[in-house]
Amino acid sequence: ISAYQTEGAWNIDGKGMSIWDAFAHKKGKILYNDTGDASCEGYYKFKDDINLMKDMKLNHYRFSISWPRLLPGEHINEKGIKYYDDLINMLLDNKITPIVTLYHWDLPQVLQDKYGGWQNVSMVNYFNDFANLCFERFGNRVKYWITFNNPWSIAVEGYETGEHAPGMRLRGTGAYRAAHHIIKAHAKVWHTYDMQWRSKQKGLVGISLTADWGEPVDISNQRDIEAAERYIQFYMGWFAAPVFHGDYPQVMKDYVGTKSGQQGLGASRLPVFSPQEKSYIKGTCDFLGLGHFTTRYVTQKNYPSGVGDSYFADRDLAELVDPQWPDPGSEWLYSVPWGFRRLLNFVKTQYGNPMIYVTENGVSEKMLCTDLCDNWRMQYYKDYINEMLKAMKDGVNVKGYTAWSLLDNFEWDEGYSERFGLFYVDFRNKNKPRYPKASVQYYKRIISSNGFPNQREVESWKRKAVETCSSSNQLLAADPLIGHMEMVTEIVVPTVCTLCILLSAIFLMFLLRGRL
Repeated sequence: ISAYQTEGAWNIDGKGMSIWDAFAHKKGKILYNDTGDASCEGYYKFKDDINLMKDMKLNHYRFSISWPRLLPGEHINEKGIKYYDDLINMLLDNKITPIVTLYHWDLPQVLQDKYGGWQNVSMVNYFNDFANLCFERFGNRVKYWITFNNPWSIAVEGYETGEHAPGMRLRGTGAYRAAHHIIKAHAKVWHTYDMQWRSKQKGLVGISLTADWGEPVDISNQRDIEAAERYIQFYMGWFAAPVFHGDYPQVMKDYVGTKSGQQGLGASRLPVFSPQEKSYIKGTCDFLGLGHFTTRYVTQKNYPSGVGDSYFADRDLAELVDPQWPDPGSEWLYSVPWGFRRLLNFVKTQYGNPMIYVTENGVSEKMLCTDLCDNWRMQYYKDYINEMLKAMKDGVNVKGYTAWSLLDNFEWDEGYSERFGLFYVDFRNKNKPRYPKASVQYYKRIISSNGFPNQREVESWKRKAVETCSSSNQLLAADPLIGHMEMVTEIVVPTVCTLCILLSAIFLMFLLRGRL
Protein backbone atom coordinates (compact mmCIF):
# COMPACT_ATOMS: atom_id res chain seq x y z
CA ILE A 1 0.00 0.00 0.00
CA SER A 2 1.31 3.47 -0.75
CA ALA A 3 1.65 6.33 1.73
CA TYR A 4 -0.55 8.87 -0.07
CA GLN A 5 -3.29 6.31 -0.70
CA THR A 6 -3.70 5.29 2.95
CA GLU A 7 -1.89 7.40 5.55
CA GLY A 8 -3.94 10.60 5.61
CA ALA A 9 -2.47 13.09 8.13
CA TRP A 10 -1.36 15.07 5.08
CA ASN A 11 -0.17 18.16 7.00
CA ILE A 12 0.44 16.69 10.46
CA ASP A 13 3.65 16.36 12.53
CA GLY A 14 5.89 18.35 10.19
CA LYS A 15 5.01 16.58 6.92
CA GLY A 16 5.69 18.68 3.83
CA MET A 17 3.46 19.03 0.76
CA SER A 18 3.70 16.34 -1.92
CA ILE A 19 2.77 16.74 -5.58
CA TRP A 20 -0.32 14.63 -4.85
CA ASP A 21 -1.40 16.95 -2.03
CA ALA A 22 -1.19 19.89 -4.43
CA PHE A 23 -2.77 18.05 -7.37
CA ALA A 24 -5.74 16.60 -5.44
CA HIS A 25 -6.56 20.02 -3.99
CA LYS A 26 -7.12 21.44 -7.49
CA LYS A 27 -10.81 21.28 -8.40
CA GLY A 28 -11.69 18.86 -11.18
CA LYS A 29 -8.48 16.79 -11.10
CA ILE A 30 -9.93 13.91 -9.03
CA LEU A 31 -13.34 12.29 -9.41
CA TYR A 32 -15.82 13.99 -7.02
CA ASN A 33 -12.91 16.23 -5.94
CA ASP A 34 -11.80 13.56 -3.46
CA THR A 35 -8.40 13.99 -1.78
CA GLY A 36 -6.05 11.80 0.24
CA ASP A 37 -6.09 14.30 3.14
CA ALA A 38 -7.59 11.72 5.53
CA SER A 39 -7.89 8.58 3.36
CA CYS A 40 -7.79 5.48 5.62
CA GLU A 41 -6.18 7.40 8.52
CA GLY A 42 -3.41 4.79 8.38
CA TYR A 43 -1.06 7.20 10.16
CA TYR A 44 -3.18 6.77 13.30
CA LYS A 45 -4.61 3.26 12.71
CA PHE A 46 -1.53 1.28 11.65
CA LYS A 47 -1.59 -0.80 14.86
CA ASP A 48 -5.17 -1.88 14.15
CA ASP A 49 -4.22 -2.71 10.57
CA ILE A 50 -1.24 -4.82 11.65
CA ASN A 51 -3.61 -6.77 13.89
CA LEU A 52 -5.80 -7.43 10.81
CA MET A 53 -2.68 -8.69 8.97
CA LYS A 54 -1.70 -10.86 11.92
CA ASP A 55 -5.16 -12.43 11.99
CA MET A 56 -4.87 -13.19 8.26
CA LYS A 57 -1.43 -14.75 8.91
CA LEU A 58 0.26 -12.49 6.36
CA ASN A 59 4.00 -13.07 6.34
CA HIS A 60 5.02 -9.90 4.51
CA TYR A 61 3.61 -6.42 3.95
CA ARG A 62 4.61 -3.89 1.31
CA PHE A 63 4.24 -0.19 2.03
CA SER A 64 5.86 3.02 0.83
CA ILE A 65 7.68 5.69 2.80
CA SER A 66 6.47 9.23 2.16
CA TRP A 67 9.44 11.32 1.05
CA PRO A 68 7.88 14.65 2.22
CA ARG A 69 7.05 13.09 5.61
CA LEU A 70 10.74 12.39 6.22
CA LEU A 71 12.31 15.30 4.33
CA PRO A 72 9.82 18.17 4.13
CA GLY A 73 12.69 20.50 3.16
CA GLU A 74 16.33 20.79 4.16
CA HIS A 75 15.83 19.15 7.56
CA ILE A 76 15.00 15.58 8.62
CA ASN A 77 11.56 15.27 10.24
CA GLU A 78 12.14 13.05 13.30
CA LYS A 79 8.39 12.62 13.87
CA GLY A 80 8.14 11.04 10.41
CA ILE A 81 11.10 8.78 11.21
CA LYS A 82 9.39 7.71 14.46
CA TYR A 83 6.16 6.81 12.63
CA TYR A 84 7.97 4.45 10.23
CA ASP A 85 10.16 3.10 13.05
CA ASP A 86 7.04 2.17 15.02
CA LEU A 87 5.40 0.64 11.93
CA ILE A 88 8.46 -1.46 11.02
CA ASN A 89 9.03 -2.59 14.62
CA MET A 90 5.42 -3.67 15.10
CA LEU A 91 5.45 -5.60 11.80
CA LEU A 92 8.60 -7.44 12.88
CA ASP A 93 7.17 -8.09 16.37
CA ASN A 94 4.27 -9.84 14.61
CA LYS A 95 6.62 -11.82 12.32
CA ILE A 96 5.57 -9.85 9.22
CA THR A 97 8.45 -8.97 6.86
CA PRO A 98 8.40 -5.32 5.74
CA ILE A 99 8.96 -4.72 2.02
CA VAL A 100 9.56 -1.00 1.61
CA THR A 101 8.97 1.10 -1.51
CA LEU A 102 10.97 4.32 -1.55
CA TYR A 103 8.94 6.11 -4.21
CA HIS A 104 5.24 5.50 -4.75
CA TRP A 105 4.55 8.79 -6.55
CA ASP A 106 4.61 11.40 -3.75
CA LEU A 107 7.47 13.72 -4.74
CA PRO A 108 7.95 16.71 -2.39
CA GLN A 109 6.11 19.66 -4.01
CA VAL A 110 9.11 21.91 -3.32
CA LEU A 111 11.20 19.84 -5.79
CA GLN A 112 8.45 20.10 -8.40
CA ASP A 113 8.22 23.87 -7.97
CA LYS A 114 11.95 24.46 -7.92
CA TYR A 115 13.19 22.04 -10.59
CA GLY A 116 10.21 20.67 -12.53
CA GLY A 117 10.31 17.32 -10.75
CA TRP A 118 11.35 14.28 -12.80
CA GLN A 119 11.91 16.46 -15.88
CA ASN A 120 15.13 17.54 -14.17
CA VAL A 121 18.21 15.36 -13.77
CA SER A 122 18.88 16.92 -10.34
CA MET A 123 16.15 14.59 -8.96
CA VAL A 124 18.68 11.75 -9.25
CA ASN A 125 20.82 13.16 -6.42
CA TYR A 126 17.86 14.32 -4.32
CA PHE A 127 16.29 10.87 -4.50
CA ASN A 128 19.61 9.24 -3.65
CA ASP A 129 19.91 11.42 -0.53
CA PHE A 130 16.39 10.40 0.56
CA ALA A 131 17.08 6.70 -0.09
CA ASN A 132 20.37 6.91 1.80
CA LEU A 133 18.54 8.38 4.81
CA CYS A 134 16.09 5.43 4.70
CA PHE A 135 18.92 2.88 4.50
CA GLU A 136 20.68 4.59 7.42
CA ARG A 137 17.61 4.79 9.70
CA PHE A 138 15.66 1.63 8.76
CA GLY A 139 18.09 -0.66 6.93
CA ASN A 140 19.11 -2.58 10.06
CA ARG A 141 15.54 -4.01 10.04
CA VAL A 142 14.35 -3.69 6.40
CA LYS A 143 15.88 -6.24 4.00
CA TYR A 144 13.72 -5.70 0.90
CA TRP A 145 13.81 -2.32 -0.82
CA ILE A 146 11.93 -1.25 -3.96
CA THR A 147 13.18 2.00 -5.49
CA PHE A 148 10.17 2.90 -7.69
CA ASN A 149 6.68 1.50 -7.96
CA ASN A 150 5.24 1.52 -11.49
CA PRO A 151 7.50 4.15 -13.10
CA TRP A 152 5.41 3.80 -16.30
CA SER A 153 2.54 5.60 -14.53
CA ILE A 154 4.82 8.26 -13.05
CA ALA A 155 6.19 9.07 -16.51
CA VAL A 156 3.13 8.67 -18.78
CA GLU A 157 0.30 9.82 -16.51
CA GLY A 158 2.35 12.43 -14.67
CA TYR A 159 4.20 14.05 -17.59
CA GLU A 160 2.47 12.95 -20.85
CA THR A 161 -1.31 12.84 -20.27
CA GLY A 162 -1.43 14.91 -17.06
CA GLU A 163 -4.04 12.58 -15.47
CA HIS A 164 -1.81 12.17 -12.41
CA ALA A 165 0.33 14.54 -10.36
CA PRO A 166 2.06 16.79 -11.23
CA GLY A 167 -0.42 17.01 -14.11
CA MET A 168 2.00 18.01 -16.89
CA ARG A 169 1.07 17.45 -20.55
CA LEU A 170 4.43 17.34 -22.33
CA ARG A 171 3.31 15.17 -25.23
CA GLY A 172 5.97 13.07 -26.91
CA THR A 173 8.84 14.25 -24.70
CA GLY A 174 7.80 14.51 -21.03
CA ALA A 175 7.31 10.79 -20.36
CA TYR A 176 10.62 9.82 -22.01
CA ARG A 177 12.58 12.46 -20.09
CA ALA A 178 10.97 11.55 -16.75
CA ALA A 179 11.62 7.83 -17.33
CA HIS A 180 15.26 8.54 -18.25
CA HIS A 181 15.87 10.30 -14.94
CA ILE A 182 13.93 7.69 -12.95
CA ILE A 183 16.10 4.89 -14.42
CA LYS A 184 19.27 6.84 -13.55
CA ALA A 185 17.94 7.50 -10.03
CA HIS A 186 17.13 3.80 -9.54
CA ALA A 187 20.65 2.81 -10.64
CA LYS A 188 22.31 5.37 -8.37
CA VAL A 189 20.35 4.18 -5.33
CA TRP A 190 21.20 0.55 -6.12
CA HIS A 191 24.91 1.44 -6.27
CA THR A 192 24.67 3.49 -3.05
CA TYR A 193 23.21 0.47 -1.26
CA ASP A 194 25.72 -1.87 -2.89
CA MET A 195 28.75 0.25 -1.92
CA GLN A 196 27.72 1.54 1.53
CA TRP A 197 25.12 -0.72 3.10
CA ARG A 198 24.91 -4.20 1.58
CA SER A 199 27.84 -5.75 3.45
CA LYS A 200 26.46 -4.78 6.89
CA GLN A 201 22.69 -4.87 6.24
CA LYS A 202 22.52 -7.86 3.86
CA GLY A 203 19.40 -6.59 2.06
CA LEU A 204 18.17 -6.57 -1.54
CA VAL A 205 17.23 -3.66 -3.83
CA GLY A 206 14.86 -4.00 -6.78
CA ILE A 207 12.33 -2.05 -8.81
CA SER A 208 8.61 -2.78 -9.26
CA LEU A 209 7.25 -2.60 -12.82
CA THR A 210 3.58 -2.87 -13.69
CA ALA A 211 2.66 -4.46 -17.00
CA ASP A 212 -0.43 -5.81 -18.72
CA TRP A 213 0.08 -8.71 -21.10
CA GLY A 214 -0.29 -7.98 -24.82
CA GLU A 215 -1.65 -10.83 -26.97
CA PRO A 216 -1.69 -10.63 -30.79
CA VAL A 217 -5.23 -10.35 -32.19
CA ASP A 218 -4.24 -12.79 -34.94
CA ILE A 219 -1.49 -15.18 -33.85
CA SER A 220 -0.81 -16.10 -37.49
CA ASN A 221 -0.30 -12.45 -38.53
CA GLN A 222 3.34 -11.34 -38.21
CA ARG A 223 2.38 -7.66 -37.93
CA ASP A 224 0.07 -8.40 -34.98
CA ILE A 225 2.78 -10.52 -33.33
CA GLU A 226 5.25 -7.65 -33.67
CA ALA A 227 2.66 -5.12 -32.42
CA ALA A 228 2.03 -7.22 -29.28
CA GLU A 229 5.78 -7.50 -28.66
CA ARG A 230 6.07 -3.72 -29.15
CA TYR A 231 3.24 -3.15 -26.65
CA ILE A 232 5.16 -4.98 -23.92
CA GLN A 233 8.53 -3.43 -24.82
CA PHE A 234 7.07 0.10 -24.66
CA TYR A 235 5.42 -0.84 -21.34
CA MET A 236 7.67 -3.02 -19.21
CA GLY A 237 10.74 -3.25 -21.46
CA TRP A 238 11.15 0.54 -21.34
CA PHE A 239 12.38 0.13 -17.73
CA ALA A 240 13.34 -3.55 -17.53
CA ALA A 241 15.68 -3.59 -20.55
CA PRO A 242 17.97 -0.81 -19.19
CA VAL A 243 18.06 -2.38 -15.71
CA PHE A 244 18.83 -5.90 -17.00
CA HIS A 245 20.61 -5.18 -20.30
CA GLY A 246 21.87 -1.59 -19.99
CA ASP A 247 19.79 0.13 -22.68
CA TYR A 248 16.28 0.78 -24.00
CA PRO A 249 14.64 -1.95 -26.12
CA GLN A 250 15.85 -1.74 -29.74
CA VAL A 251 12.25 -1.47 -31.01
CA MET A 252 11.70 1.67 -28.88
CA LYS A 253 14.87 3.26 -30.19
CA ASP A 254 13.86 2.40 -33.77
CA TYR A 255 10.26 3.59 -33.61
CA VAL A 256 10.77 6.80 -31.58
CA GLY A 257 13.87 7.62 -33.63
CA THR A 258 12.07 7.14 -36.96
CA LYS A 259 9.01 9.13 -35.85
CA SER A 260 11.22 11.94 -34.53
CA GLY A 261 13.01 12.09 -37.90
CA GLN A 262 9.68 12.22 -39.78
CA GLN A 263 8.66 15.13 -37.53
CA GLY A 264 11.75 17.04 -38.64
CA LEU A 265 13.58 16.77 -35.32
CA GLY A 266 17.36 16.63 -35.31
CA ALA A 267 17.49 13.97 -32.60
CA SER A 268 15.24 11.25 -31.22
CA ARG A 269 12.73 12.25 -28.56
CA LEU A 270 13.90 9.14 -26.68
CA PRO A 271 16.99 10.22 -24.69
CA VAL A 272 20.27 8.34 -25.09
CA PHE A 273 22.39 6.65 -22.43
CA SER A 274 26.16 7.17 -22.76
CA PRO A 275 28.36 4.02 -22.82
CA GLN A 276 29.36 4.75 -19.19
CA GLU A 277 25.71 5.10 -18.14
CA LYS A 278 24.79 1.82 -19.86
CA SER A 279 27.38 -0.15 -17.91
CA TYR A 280 26.44 1.72 -14.67
CA ILE A 281 22.70 0.91 -15.07
CA LYS A 282 23.06 -2.70 -16.27
CA GLY A 283 22.50 -5.29 -13.54
CA THR A 284 21.10 -2.89 -10.92
CA CYS A 285 18.36 -5.28 -9.84
CA ASP A 286 18.55 -7.89 -7.07
CA PHE A 287 14.92 -8.84 -7.75
CA LEU A 288 12.12 -7.67 -10.02
CA GLY A 289 8.86 -6.52 -8.48
CA LEU A 290 5.99 -7.19 -10.85
CA GLY A 291 2.54 -5.62 -10.77
CA HIS A 292 -0.06 -7.19 -13.06
CA PHE A 293 -3.82 -6.79 -13.37
CA THR A 294 -5.11 -7.47 -16.88
CA THR A 295 -4.49 -8.25 -20.58
CA ARG A 296 -5.12 -6.59 -23.94
CA TYR A 297 -5.38 -7.89 -27.48
CA VAL A 298 -3.04 -5.91 -29.71
CA THR A 299 -3.04 -5.22 -33.44
CA GLN A 300 -0.94 -3.13 -35.81
CA LYS A 301 -2.20 0.43 -36.37
CA ASN A 302 -0.22 3.09 -38.21
CA TYR A 303 -0.12 6.60 -36.79
CA PRO A 304 1.18 8.81 -39.62
CA SER A 305 3.63 11.53 -38.63
CA GLY A 306 1.91 14.85 -38.14
CA VAL A 307 -0.92 13.24 -36.16
CA GLY A 308 0.91 14.61 -33.13
CA ASP A 309 3.94 13.21 -31.43
CA SER A 310 2.98 11.24 -28.36
CA TYR A 311 4.11 8.15 -26.52
CA PHE A 312 0.91 6.37 -27.62
CA ALA A 313 1.28 7.26 -31.33
CA ASP A 314 4.95 6.19 -31.26
CA ARG A 315 3.92 2.56 -30.71
CA ASP A 316 1.84 2.13 -33.92
CA LEU A 317 -0.69 -0.22 -32.34
CA ALA A 318 -4.26 -0.48 -31.13
CA GLU A 319 -5.47 -2.19 -27.92
CA LEU A 320 -8.66 -4.25 -27.87
CA VAL A 321 -10.60 -6.26 -25.30
CA ASP A 322 -12.79 -9.33 -25.68
CA PRO A 323 -16.39 -8.52 -24.63
CA GLN A 324 -16.57 -12.04 -23.16
CA TRP A 325 -13.91 -11.20 -20.55
CA PRO A 326 -15.34 -10.73 -17.03
CA ASP A 327 -15.46 -7.03 -16.12
CA PRO A 328 -16.24 -6.20 -12.49
CA GLY A 329 -17.03 -2.58 -13.33
CA SER A 330 -13.64 -0.91 -13.78
CA GLU A 331 -13.33 0.39 -17.32
CA TRP A 332 -9.76 -0.93 -17.74
CA LEU A 333 -9.57 -4.09 -15.64
CA TYR A 334 -10.81 -7.32 -17.20
CA SER A 335 -10.12 -10.74 -15.70
CA VAL A 336 -7.84 -12.59 -18.16
CA PRO A 337 -5.84 -15.02 -15.99
CA TRP A 338 -3.91 -16.76 -18.78
CA GLY A 339 -2.14 -13.47 -19.58
CA PHE A 340 -0.41 -13.59 -16.19
CA ARG A 341 1.38 -16.87 -16.92
CA ARG A 342 2.46 -15.60 -20.34
CA LEU A 343 3.84 -12.37 -18.86
CA LEU A 344 5.78 -14.28 -16.18
CA ASN A 345 7.29 -16.56 -18.82
CA PHE A 346 8.15 -13.51 -20.96
CA VAL A 347 10.11 -12.04 -18.02
CA LYS A 348 11.92 -15.36 -17.55
CA THR A 349 13.07 -15.58 -21.18
CA GLN A 350 13.78 -11.86 -21.75
CA TYR A 351 15.70 -11.03 -18.58
CA GLY A 352 17.51 -14.23 -17.61
CA ASN A 353 14.95 -15.63 -15.17
CA PRO A 354 15.34 -13.04 -12.39
CA MET A 355 13.96 -13.48 -8.90
CA ILE A 356 10.37 -12.12 -9.06
CA TYR A 357 8.15 -10.78 -6.29
CA VAL A 358 4.59 -10.17 -7.46
CA THR A 359 4.03 -6.78 -5.80
CA GLU A 360 0.51 -5.97 -7.07
CA ASN A 361 -2.29 -8.21 -8.30
CA GLY A 362 -5.96 -7.75 -7.62
CA VAL A 363 -9.30 -6.51 -8.88
CA SER A 364 -11.46 -3.50 -8.11
CA GLU A 365 -15.17 -2.88 -8.08
CA LYS A 366 -17.28 0.18 -8.70
CA MET A 367 -20.58 -0.12 -6.88
CA LEU A 368 -23.23 2.34 -5.85
CA CYS A 369 -24.43 0.02 -3.11
CA THR A 370 -22.14 -1.82 -0.73
CA ASP A 371 -21.85 -5.57 -0.81
CA LEU A 372 -19.06 -7.25 1.10
CA CYS A 373 -19.71 -10.64 -0.57
CA ASP A 374 -17.16 -10.11 -3.36
CA ASN A 375 -17.47 -13.37 -5.28
CA TRP A 376 -15.72 -11.92 -8.34
CA ARG A 377 -12.63 -11.03 -6.26
CA MET A 378 -12.37 -14.54 -4.81
CA GLN A 379 -12.67 -15.93 -8.36
CA TYR A 380 -10.07 -13.47 -9.67
CA TYR A 381 -7.53 -14.43 -6.98
CA LYS A 382 -8.14 -18.13 -7.52
CA ASP A 383 -7.66 -17.86 -11.29
CA TYR A 384 -4.65 -15.52 -11.23
CA ILE A 385 -2.79 -17.27 -8.41
CA ASN A 386 -3.35 -20.59 -10.20
CA GLU A 387 -1.75 -19.18 -13.37
CA MET A 388 1.20 -17.93 -11.30
CA LEU A 389 1.60 -21.44 -9.80
CA LYS A 390 1.59 -22.88 -13.35
CA ALA A 391 4.31 -20.36 -14.30
CA MET A 392 6.37 -21.54 -11.34
CA LYS A 393 6.04 -25.10 -12.68
CA ASP A 394 7.30 -23.68 -16.01
CA GLY A 395 10.45 -22.69 -14.12
CA VAL A 396 9.70 -18.99 -13.51
CA ASN A 397 11.55 -17.85 -10.38
CA VAL A 398 8.63 -16.38 -8.38
CA LYS A 399 9.61 -15.90 -4.72
CA GLY A 400 6.57 -14.13 -3.29
CA TYR A 401 3.09 -12.82 -3.99
CA THR A 402 1.34 -9.72 -2.63
CA ALA A 403 -2.35 -9.07 -3.22
CA TRP A 404 -3.40 -5.50 -4.00
CA SER A 405 -4.69 -4.34 -1.61
CA LEU A 406 -5.27 -4.86 2.10
CA LEU A 407 -7.66 -1.88 2.38
CA ASP A 408 -9.86 0.14 0.08
CA ASN A 409 -7.93 3.36 -0.41
CA PHE A 410 -7.53 6.56 -2.43
CA GLU A 411 -7.39 5.27 -6.00
CA TRP A 412 -5.56 8.26 -7.55
CA ASP A 413 -7.64 10.14 -10.17
CA GLU A 414 -10.60 7.81 -9.44
CA GLY A 415 -10.71 9.01 -5.81
CA TYR A 416 -12.69 6.63 -3.60
CA SER A 417 -14.97 5.41 -6.39
CA GLU A 418 -12.81 2.38 -7.15
CA ARG A 419 -12.15 -0.21 -4.44
CA PHE A 420 -9.40 -2.86 -4.50
CA GLY A 421 -9.38 -3.72 -0.79
CA LEU A 422 -9.87 -7.04 0.94
CA PHE A 423 -11.24 -4.84 3.72
CA TYR A 424 -13.99 -2.33 3.00
CA VAL A 425 -13.25 1.11 4.48
CA ASP A 426 -16.22 3.33 5.31
CA PHE A 427 -14.85 6.71 4.20
CA ARG A 428 -18.06 8.52 5.27
CA ASN A 429 -17.33 7.74 8.90
CA LYS A 430 -14.62 9.90 10.49
CA ASN A 431 -13.18 6.82 12.26
CA LYS A 432 -12.74 5.04 8.90
CA PRO A 433 -13.82 1.61 10.23
CA ARG A 434 -12.67 -1.52 8.33
CA TYR A 435 -15.10 -4.32 7.43
CA PRO A 436 -13.86 -7.67 6.07
CA LYS A 437 -15.12 -8.63 2.63
CA ALA A 438 -15.61 -12.33 1.90
CA SER A 439 -12.23 -12.34 0.13
CA VAL A 440 -10.47 -11.83 3.51
CA GLN A 441 -11.45 -15.33 4.72
CA TYR A 442 -10.78 -16.79 1.28
CA TYR A 443 -7.32 -15.22 0.97
CA LYS A 444 -6.50 -16.27 4.53
CA ARG A 445 -7.14 -19.90 3.51
CA ILE A 446 -4.99 -19.54 0.37
CA ILE A 447 -2.15 -18.34 2.64
CA SER A 448 -2.54 -21.20 5.14
CA SER A 449 -2.65 -23.80 2.32
CA ASN A 450 0.06 -21.98 0.30
CA GLY A 451 -2.04 -22.57 -2.81
CA PHE A 452 -5.12 -24.66 -3.57
CA PRO A 453 -5.96 -28.18 -2.42
CA ASN A 454 -8.71 -30.14 -4.23
CA GLN A 455 -11.63 -28.40 -5.93
CA ARG A 456 -14.20 -29.48 -3.33
CA GLU A 457 -12.22 -27.89 -0.50
CA VAL A 458 -11.79 -24.62 -2.43
CA GLU A 459 -15.57 -24.49 -3.00
CA SER A 460 -16.12 -24.94 0.75
CA TRP A 461 -13.73 -22.00 1.38
CA LYS A 462 -15.95 -19.85 -0.79
CA ARG A 463 -19.14 -20.99 0.98
CA LYS A 464 -17.69 -20.25 4.43
CA ALA A 465 -16.36 -16.89 3.25
CA VAL A 466 -19.80 -15.87 1.97
CA GLU A 467 -21.36 -16.86 5.31
CA THR A 468 -18.99 -14.49 7.17
CA CYS A 469 -19.59 -11.58 4.79
CA SER A 470 -23.34 -11.68 5.42
CA SER A 471 -22.85 -10.67 9.07
CA SER A 472 -20.32 -7.99 8.04
CA ASN A 473 -22.94 -6.63 5.62
CA GLN A 474 -25.37 -6.26 8.53
CA LEU A 475 -22.75 -4.39 10.56
CA LEU A 476 -22.04 -2.07 7.65
CA ALA A 477 -25.75 -1.48 7.10
CA ALA A 478 -25.94 -0.31 10.72
CA ASP A 479 -22.94 1.95 10.23
CA PRO A 480 -24.87 5.00 8.91
CA LEU A 481 -26.97 4.77 12.09
CA ILE A 482 -23.80 4.71 14.18
CA GLY A 483 -22.52 7.70 12.18
CA HIS A 484 -25.84 9.44 12.82
CA MET A 485 -25.54 8.73 16.54
CA GLU A 486 -22.00 10.16 16.51
CA MET A 487 -23.35 13.29 14.85
CA VAL A 488 -26.02 13.52 17.57
CA THR A 489 -23.45 13.24 20.35
CA GLU A 490 -20.90 15.53 18.69
CA ILE A 491 -23.13 18.29 17.33
CA VAL A 492 -26.65 18.10 18.73
CA VAL A 493 -25.81 17.40 22.39
CA PRO A 494 -23.30 20.29 22.76
CA THR A 495 -25.73 22.62 20.94
CA VAL A 496 -28.62 21.67 23.25
CA CYS A 497 -26.35 22.08 26.30
CA THR A 498 -25.27 25.55 25.13
CA LEU A 499 -28.92 26.55 24.59
CA CYS A 500 -29.84 25.27 28.06
CA ILE A 501 -27.05 27.34 29.64
CA LEU A 502 -28.15 30.45 27.70
CA LEU A 503 -31.82 30.00 28.67
CA SER A 504 -30.83 29.43 32.31
CA ALA A 505 -28.77 32.63 32.25
CA ILE A 506 -31.68 34.63 30.77
CA PHE A 507 -34.10 33.13 33.32
CA LEU A 508 -31.69 34.02 36.14
CA MET A 509 -31.45 37.61 34.89
CA PHE A 510 -35.25 37.97 34.99
CA LEU A 511 -35.35 36.51 38.50
CA LEU A 512 -32.67 38.90 39.73
CA ARG A 513 -34.41 41.89 38.07
CA GLY A 514 -37.69 40.91 39.77
CA ARG A 515 -35.90 40.84 43.12
CA LEU A 516 -34.34 44.33 42.68
